[in-house]
Amino acid sequence: MDMLALAVAGVVAALFAVAVRQRTPEIAVLLGAAACLFLLWHTLPLLETIRDVMKELAGLANISPTVLRPMLQTVGLALVTKLSAALCRDAGEGGVAAFVETAGAATGVLVSLPLLKMVLHLVMGLL
Repeated sequence: MDMLALAVAGVVAALFAVAVRQRTPEIAVLLGAAACLFLLWHTLPLLETIRDVMKELAGLANISPTVLRPMLQTVGLALVTKLSAALCRDAGEGGVAAFVETAGAATGVLVSLPLLKMVLHLVMGLL
C-alpha cells in the first residue's frame, strides 16, 4: 500500500471511531486499536526496507552489527511506545500513557547501554 492509501485508511478509521465514540466508547477504542494494527501491518515492509538499507550502509561504513542493533532496537521501541501511549490516551487513560512512555524511555536507555559501553571503551583507548 502506498502512503496515500494508508493515510486515507487512517482518516476513515478515525472518522468511524469519532462516530462510534458517542454511543459506545469501548468499541471506538477497539476500532482505533484495530486501525493501528492494520496500518502497522502495512507499514512493516517499509520498516524492513529501512533496516536493510541501514545494514547496507553500516557495511559500507564498516560499522559493526553490534553498533547497529541497539540503534534499530531503540527506534522500534520508540515506535511501539508512541503507538501504545496514543492508544492509552484515546481510551482516556492519560496516567497509563505516561507510565507507558516512562517504561519506553527506560527500556530505550537499557537497550542503548551496550552502545554507550563501546563508546567509553573507544574513548578510554584513545587516552
